[in-house]
Amino acid sequence: MTTPNFVDFSVEWVAVLPLLIVLGAAVIGTLVEAFVSHRVRRPVQIGLSMLALASALVAVVWRWTELQISGQGGTALSASILPPHPSAGIPGSEFETVPQGLFSVGLIEDNISLIGQVIILVSALLAFLVMADRTETREGAFAASAATRPGSPDEREMTLAGRQQTEIFPMALFATGGMMAFTSAFDVLTLFIALEVLSLPLYVLAATARRKRLLAQEAALKYFLLGAFSSAIFLMGAAFLYGATGTLSLTGALLRFELGPAGDFTLMLAVGTIMMLVGLLFKVGAVPFHSWTPDVYQGAPTPITGFMAAGTKAAAFLAMVRVFYWTASLVHDSVNVFMWIVIIATILVGTVMGLIQTDIKRLLAYSSIAHAGFILIAVNAINHPSGSALITEQSVAAIMFYLLAYGVSTVGAFGIVTLVRERDVNGNILGEATKLSAWAGLGKRSPLLAAAMTVFLLSFAGIPLTGGFIGKFRVFQAGVSTGQVVLVVIAVLASAATAVFYFRLIQLMYFREPDTESAVVVESEGMSIVAIVLALIATIALGVLPGPVLDFIIGSFV
Repeated sequence: MTTPNFVDFSVEWVAVLPLLIVLGAAVIGTLVEAFVSHRVRRPVQIGLSMLALASALVAVVWRWTELQISGQGGTALSASILPPHPSAGIPGSEFETVPQGLFSVGLIEDNISLIGQVIILVSALLAFLVMADRTETREGAFAASAATRPGSPDEREMTLAGRQQTEIFPMALFATGGMMAFTSAFDVLTLFIALEVLSLPLYVLAATARRKRLLAQEAALKYFLLGAFSSAIFLMGAAFLYGATGTLSLTGALLRFELGPAGDFTLMLAVGTIMMLVGLLFKVGAVPFHSWTPDVYQGAPTPITGFMAAGTKAAAFLAMVRVFYWTASLVHDSVNVFMWIVIIATILVGTVMGLIQTDIKRLLAYSSIAHAGFILIAVNAINHPSGSALITEQSVAAIMFYLLAYGVSTVGAFGIVTLVRERDVNGNILGEATKLSAWAGLGKRSPLLAAAMTVFLLSFAGIPLTGGFIGKFRVFQAGVSTGQVVLVVIAVLASAATAVFYFRLIQLMYFREPDTESAVVVESEGMSIVAIVLALIATIALGVLPGPVLDFIIGSFV
């Protein structure tokens, strides 16, 4: 047995540049709210947010290029060095070249974190376009002042004065920064801090809907309370992990095996790992930790719903990849039983409940639950005893591709939802027309929006020539490769069943005449249209030409 070499504490500030750009812009945005006139606040916040996200994306690409040129698999951003996993075999990734030592690593820059940040930033750029847009009535999706009581004279005064809740932009930037840190977190304490940084702004943003404000506030309260419980369970899991290994590092159990007698801590490690997974499964909306999902998706402002559905899922799943790779694989038998129960329940509940929904936002909520179940099959394949290093590599690539395809389609779909509005008998434009019946005849009222929505729904259903098909195929392939054939069969059958409610909406849009003129497609400033078109192009491109993206992702680990 060799003694590990310890190195001095060091911070590679350049490696954290993308995160600093986003969080720095969020801080500046907060100062803008305090010192800039409300008349110019909105364009300043929009410009600052889009510039920050675009600059962070450029910085991530630059850091990825530098990582490939240097030939390093990972750079620790705080103290150093961890041994390779015993089953490591993915050259050029953090799985092989993460530095060695007993110190806890706060953040790590590697191919997984950088590609994950690309997915999050692309989704955020599209979502921010939808957030910033306003309809022909000069209304945005957000309340004039979220602090006023719904229906009160103060609310009416703020609305008539044309005030705008521009605080949403720095809060959304803070949430984006938390998501980015989540993909890089390499110890449990940092993981928890990133979890709270991304969650707390979302709790507030969920309550800022311009219309149906009581529903939005109820949804936000449910999200906050259940999120607090899940965070407490995550922290208790961290305590069990520390009790079992003496460290908060995700590699603590591995070090215990490598550097000395393991002792009888397997049960404590299994309990701690499962409790930490509960905290992460809550974020992806897996059953039975999903009860917040339909209510929050329905009540939150629609742009926030799309942002949350795409970004939070990507961050939580990539954090789960690290937990599975380093920790869960050591107690695989216990975790595997737990995951099978969760995966089956998630797929079945998402599918069955989706079939009976009459509200499009709740339908997309249960759709997201079913998709979480599909992705979990690939997560459970990571370091599976019946698999290999190559299968682990392919599983991680499948997860990343699925998250990218699902993220852009989700933001595009919710962007369309923001433009389909209710109309009263006097012709006044009201809130979003979320009842499925209101979408009847959309193909005639707005052929382009109906066509875009059809592509997104086909992608969700996993129809060939869309990104969703390639994502599902890769995920199911990872499941079959690791002997999870039963799960894959259930997932394939459920995927066919979910197509029923997607095609039901397509049938409404194209083969039903509108019963009344109670719904209308509104014009906007155009930013939502830009986001929808970009999401549409990405969805089709990922389905028709998936090779370059898959080669890029897999090639990052070679």
